Amino acid sequence: MIMSRRTKKLGPAARFGPRYGLRIRNLVRDIEVIQKQWHKCPNCGARRVKRISSGIWQCRKCGYKFAGGMYFPRTQLRDMVETALETVKSKTR
Repeated sequence: MIMSRRTKKLGPAARFGPRYGLRIRNLVRDIEVIQKQWHKCPNCGARRVKRISSGIWQCRKCGYKFAGGMYFPRTQLRDMVETALETVKSKTR
């Protein structure tokens, strides 16, 4: 007899059980899945960046430590600033 997996839909947020409501648990799941995966290092380009504390990220390959977002190493604001700087640089050339 095959038993069903109880945490398939909620993943890491299944630890809360039926508490706090489905919407909150889905938000927690989405954040934690992205937060705990390996990210690309801005210094060496390897996918070895992990979060060491809130807003502090470190590459496990080259040791590069940098500040990023609370849950994601690259924030939307940073991406907007980088695209704005690229357009300014391209206009000045």
